[in-house]
Amino acid sequence: MKKYTILAVLLAAILAVPAFAQSNSATQTPAATPSATRPDTATGKDPLQPETREGFWGRANPFARKKYVARQTEPIRDRINELDELTASNTKAIKDTDARAQAGIQLASSKATEADQHAIEAGNKAQAAQQTAQQANTRLDTVQQVVTNIDQYQPSTQTEIIFKSGQTVLSQNAKTALDEMATPLKNQHGYVVEVQGFSAGHGQVAIASSQKMAESVVRYLALNHDIPIYRIYLVGMGNAPTATGDAKTKRIAGGRVEVSLLKNNLEQLASTTTTSTADQPQQK
Repeated sequence: MKKYTILAVLLAAILAVPAFAQSNSATQTPAATPSATRPDTATGKDPLQPETREGFWGRANPFARKKYVARQTEPIRDRINELDELTASNTKAIKDTDARAQAGIQLASSKATEADQHAIEAGNKAQAAQQTAQQANTRLDTVQQVVTNIDQYQPSTQTEIIFKSGQTVLSQNAKTALDEMATPLKNQHGYVVEVQGFSAGHGQVAIASSQKMAESVVRYLALNHDIPIYRIYLVGMGNAPTATGDAKTKRIAGGRVEVSLLKNNLEQLASTTTTSTADQPQQK
């Protein structure tokens, strides 16, 4: 009986030793001393301090219970949870910042592209305006030159009508020559017709004869080709001397009429105006 009692006491002592060691180890765990300044950590809390003192069983307690283990690991678990929450918050903030940055970059890129398009359009309009200005300057120079020479008529074509002595009636050959010269003048502007009559004889008789021959030509041009009278200049030269090719003068022996077509630069001005209007770009 005494043997069983001794064995029971020994067993109770063995079972009591782990509890005593666990409680002793728990009481020996130093509390975290507050620091004068909080360290710069992710959670903003003081870092966990490792145990500096050992319990009855040292660092490893073979008889540790669940509550003891939970009490030891709870601060670590809390810190891990806080770090997970902080990491998730930082990740979300980074994604939001990146999304805003991408949106800003796309907006800036679209604005830059739009600005480039406006710049290209402005450049095209400026180039078109410059071309229009150059055309206007060119046309202005042409107009000034034409206006300056508006009263300067230059010989274009010349026809000579021969009359038999003592006659003032146009022959068929004379009519054909006048038709060839006057037909292209229909609906034209900037021309005059100079008609000079020459006749053999002397004094007023020759002048009157040359006047009648010239009037026959004017009458035919006005009636048959509708040439306005104000475009025809008639003069009876009588037996006036005419210059020859060798700069010598001679008097005529029969009757003749010189018909000269003179033109100024109005036709050139009209063609220039038409060309300039056709070359101008259409405004959209």
